[in-house]
Amino acid sequence: MIYTLTLNPAIDMNIISDKLLPNQVNRTKHVEYSPNGKGVNVSIVLKHYKMESTIIGVFGGFSGNYIVEELKNRDYSVLPIWVNEDTRINVFANDGHNEFKFVSPGSFVSEEKQKEILDLIKSLKDMKYLVISGSLPPGINENFFNEIVFEAKKLNAEIIFDISSLALKHLVTTKPFLIKPNDDELKEIFNLDSTTKAEVIHSIKTLHKQGVKNILLTMGSKGLYFSNGEDIYFCNTPKINLLSSACAGDSCLAAFLSSWLDGKDIEFSLKLASATGANVAESNGIGDLKKVKEYMEKINIEKVEVIYE
Repeated sequence: MIYTLTLNPAIDMNIISDKLLPNQVNRTKHVEYSPNGKGVNVSIVLKHYKMESTIIGVFGGFSGNYIVEELKNRDYSVLPIWVNEDTRINVFANDGHNEFKFVSPGSFVSEEKQKEILDLIKSLKDMKYLVISGSLPPGINENFFNEIVFEAKKLNAEIIFDISSLALKHLVTTKPFLIKPNDDELKEIFNLDSTTKAEVIHSIKTLHKQGVKNILLTMGSKGLYFSNGEDIYFCNTPKINLLSSACAGDSCLAAFLSSWLDGKDIEFSLKLASATGANVAESNGIGDLKKVKEYMEKINIEKVEVIYE
């Protein structure tokens, strides 16, 4: 079983408006609410592609209850950890010219609740993969990632990281099954560059030497790379009109996993990932994913020449 862990979920409020002006009443043209959080998004897209998973998350208050009930109503399996403070609400506004992002810190998670999370993980004897995604809420420090990995590895689970925390620099030594940094995170966390193909190859080789088994490097409209330690693949992205970049990276990862872990070849899996990420980026939230097949036909895969030492 695949489990996704979201320590800091959210309700995403996606707003479409005319040009936003300061010190005036700005009226919205469309507002959409969606249960969210990076791991939650992974589970949603996995299910879209017929791969089951279970959502583990920290939830609180009316907003946390909304997310859990909405997910259960859509027939997702959810294992909630309940805290006192309300789950955060993030706001993404697009006025046709710019995208504005307002992201809240999240609800406080006590040491007692952190122990509850670890106890839950210990009990999941059917765990094959654990996808750890997103930011840390108040109350949890970065060492908590190590505690989670320690417990999951005792169950022989493979770990997949999609986190922007600086802790990832040290977590690679735990030999994760896969990490999914974007180009900004590659620079901020590892001080590795990705401007040129040569820099990407060097960065990927460096991460493998540090212990990472597989790497999915996303670069927005510039495409994505995948390496399994034997080969490196580059995949372009279709041109779209960006509406909201929220959820796109999570959806890209989930689409890739749904195909690759199911035994399909890397090239098909990358096309599915790129097309899914693009379709989500032109949607509010995850959207309906109806253009994925069309976009896959516009995507090319290049096998990068590289020699691993």
